[in-house]
Amino acid sequence: MTATPSQPHSPMVPRAARPPHRRRSRPPRAERDTAGRAAAGRATAGRATAGRATAVRATAVRDTLALVGLPLLAVLALPAAFAGGGTRRWFGGRAESQRAEAQAAKDDAAAAFYELDTAQRDLRISIETIAAVDSSPAARRAVTDFETFGRRIDEASHQYIGAVDAHDLDRDDLEASAAARARTELTAAKDELGRVKRELDRFAEGLGPLLGKAETQLARLAPAVERARQALLAATNALDSARGSGLRADDLAARLAVLGPELTRLNEGAGRHGVPQTLERAERVTREAEAVRAEAERLPERAAEIGHRLTSLRTRAQALTTRTGQVDPVLSELRRRFTAACWQDLQQVPDQAAESVRQAERKLAEAQTARDEQRWPDATALLSTVRALLNSTDEAVSAAGDRLRQLNAVQKDPQQEIERTRFAVRDAQRLAMAGRSTPDPRHARPLDEAVARLERAIATLEGRHPDYWHFLTETEAVRQTVAEVVSHIREERGAGN
Repeated sequence: MTATPSQPHSPMVPRAARPPHRRRSRPPRAERDTAGRAAAGRATAGRATAGRATAVRATAVRDTLALVGLPLLAVLALPAAFAGGGTRRWFGGRAESQRAEAQAAKDDAAAAFYELDTAQRDLRISIETIAAVDSSPAARRAVTDFETFGRRIDEASHQYIGAVDAHDLDRDDLEASAAARARTELTAAKDELGRVKRELDRFAEGLGPLLGKAETQLARLAPAVERARQALLAATNALDSARGSGLRADDLAARLAVLGPELTRLNEGAGRHGVPQTLERAERVTREAEAVRAEAERLPERAAEIGHRLTSLRTRAQALTTRTGQVDPVLSELRRRFTAACWQDLQQVPDQAAESVRQAERKLAEAQTARDEQRWPDATALLSTVRALLNSTDEAVSAAGDRLRQLNAVQKDPQQEIERTRFAVRDAQRLAMAGRSTPDPRHARPLDEAVARLERAIATLEGRHPDYWHFLTETEAVRQTVAEVVSHIREERGAGN
């Protein structure tokens, strides 16, 4: 008898010796957000694994008992049976082909399930980024649309998990019709998963502008918060340095203390207070802290400047006191040489100047007290008041001397003032006639009135005691009127009229 190699699919070979059927590994299931889907998948996998283990153990026992029960001659005849042509193939034929197609459909569906799950998780991060930064209607609509997609994804995922759990493709007795149904259902689940994935991708592409805006604000967030922290640190250091030089800087310390709670809110993060609000808070803290730092750094210089201004204004007040005493002699000369109209408005200058100087000295004393108490804003305001008082006093005291010089000049030679005014009038008349045969009445009328007014002013110089001050005020008024006409003409010609 010729030994014939045993065929692996011969029914005479004990099944325990046959290589076990190779099971296709199931792709790892993506972790889903819905706890129900994960629980259902795990329960189904457990049932399938337990069933397959039981079937394999039962088959092995049956095959072993059958082999032990064979007569010796039957065992010796096994090789002959292999050599014959009456063997049949287990797990072959149409059923095995349908099983392979169903398994391929199952693998494709698992891949589609994983891709959709990954896309959803990635898009969820983008949606959360937009929602954290943007509260516009477009952003709120994007969040709502994503929730709608979530429900569609859950439905497609349930369809896929149901198809997987409904068919055990590893069963030895799987029929061709069952494998065909499994392939159909798994293919339909894969197609639905792919369709939802494509719609989700299109939705994600439309979020580009919103996501770009949100990412830009998020990119600004960390640097803005860090700038605020550094600005507060710099302000604190500058304040400590000012205090080290003997300056209290209580107002700056109070302003800096107000920023403490703001720093606490910044440290709590944008997750609690929102990205736009955190950005605005960081910028405000930075701005106010930098202002405190600048003032603290300038505080020693400011103290020295206030001290210098106190000294300077005190000296100026003393000088004005001396000058005020010189007004009376000037007024005496004006009374002696000119009519009352030339000096009557200056009668109260000495008394007013003396009172202004006394008031300025009182304000200087208050400013000194504020300086000693380091109330810098109060000291600065008081010094500004003193300066205004001394300026007005200086003008009043100077007015008496200026009046005497002007009256002396016109008394000595009034013709110089007359010629000066006539030259201004003639220059305006030439400009009004330039390029015209007749002047514009709007220009000619005020110029004619100015000429007549000048002639009347000249006439007041006749007599024993002319009013020189009236003459000077009239000529000044004529020159002012002429200047206004010239300005009007130039404006019109500049505009092309």
